[in-house]
Amino acid sequence: MRRLFLIAILFFVLPAGAADRVKVGFVSTLSGPNAAIGGDIRDGFNLALKLSGGKLGGVPAEVLIGDDQLKPENAKQLVERYLRLDKVDFITGTVFSNIVVAIAPDVIAAKTFFIAPNAGPAAYSGAQCNPFFFVSSWPSEAYSEAAGEYMNRKGIKNVLFVAPNYVGGKDAATGFKRYYQGRLVEEMYTKLGQLDYAAELSQIRAARPQALYVFLPGGMGVNFIKQFVAAGLSQDIQLIVPLWGSDQDIIRAVGDPMLGLFSVGHWSIDLDNAANRKFVAAFEAEYKRLPTGYAASGYDTAQLLDSAVRKVKGRIENKDALRAALRAADFKSVRGDFKFNANQFPVQNYYLQLVGKDADGRLVHKTIGTLLTSRGDAYVQDCKMK
Repeated sequence: MRRLFLIAILFFVLPAGAADRVKVGFVSTLSGPNAAIGGDIRDGFNLALKLSGGKLGGVPAEVLIGDDQLKPENAKQLVERYLRLDKVDFITGTVFSNIVVAIAPDVIAAKTFFIAPNAGPAAYSGAQCNPFFFVSSWPSEAYSEAAGEYMNRKGIKNVLFVAPNYVGGKDAATGFKRYYQGRLVEEMYTKLGQLDYAAELSQIRAARPQALYVFLPGGMGVNFIKQFVAAGLSQDIQLIVPLWGSDQDIIRAVGDPMLGLFSVGHWSIDLDNAANRKFVAAFEAEYKRLPTGYAASGYDTAQLLDSAVRKVKGRIENKDALRAALRAADFKSVRGDFKFNANQFPVQNYYLQLVGKDADGRLVHKTIGTLLTSRGDAYVQDCKMK
C-alpha cells in the first residue's frame, strides 16, 4: 500500500467558507494480474489533476492511494482509515463490483460521496440507490446489453457466455440475456482472477457455439484470448467482448491475433470530440502509451470532481449543493454527451468497435457504429431518490 500526495502550493484567495484542500481516498486494485486496470484508472485521474495544476475546482487536491489487492477486506480497512482518520471528501478508484459492494455501505453511512469509476453494480441503480453513490462510468449490465443487441443485428442464432463468478459477471449475464434474442447455449462461470482456461476451452470446443461472448477483464482477458487463439477456436467461433476485453492493455499483450476482434463500449480512442482528442494526446505524451477505457474513466472522474467543486466554489461541506453539482456533470466528457439519470448512473451511447490499425500501424479500436443510444439502465424506475 502506498500514499500519494498531490498538493499544489499556490497563492490565491479562496471564496469565503471554501475548503483549503480537497481530499480524495483512491482505493483500487494495483497489484496482481489485474493491476493494469487500477493503474490505468489512477493514471487517467492523475493526468486530469496534473492538467489542472494539482487542483480540483480551483482548490488544492490531496489524493491518498491504496491498493485493495482485489480483496474486499483490504478495501474495507483502507476505507475505514480514509473516512475516520483522513476525513476524505470523496472515495473513488474502485475496479471490481465485489469491492464496490463491500465498501459502499461504509462510505454512504459516513455521508461521503462514492464515485465509482469502473464497476457500476446493478444493486445500487434501483431500490438501493443513494444520494451519496455515483457511477461515472457505466451500469454493469450495459455493455452486455449492447453485445446482445449486436448479435441480434448479426443474426447470430446461438451464443455461449463466459464470465467470472462474482457480482460483475452475474450482472453481465443479466444484461446480455435482457437483449439477446437467440439461444444461450451455456453460461460458463470461472473463478475471479483465473488465468488458465484449458478446461473451459475444451467445453467450448465441444459445445460448438456460433459465437462466444466473454466478460473477462484485465489479465483474465489477456490469457483467455491468447489461449482461445492458440487452440484454433478463433477460426470457427466469433468472439465478442466488452471494451475492456480488447482494450489497449490487452492489445499490447496479445498483439496481432487481436486484429478483427469485435467489441462494444461507451468510449473509444477515435471518438471525435475535442475533449477526447486532448485526453488521448496528453495521456500518450505523459505515459508513452495509448490510453485504455479505464484510463478514460479515471480522467472523466477527476473532471467530474473538478466541475462539482468549482460549481460550489470550494464549499464542499455543503453536501446538498455538492451533490447537485455532481449530478449536473458540467464538464466536457471524453465519451461525448452523457448525463446522470435519476439514480446517478450514466445515460450514454454504446458503440460497436473493431480492432484495426491506425495511420501509424498501431493496433487500436475503430468505432464502426452505434448499438444503443442514450441508454440508461433497467432499474431506474425502482429508485425513489429525489
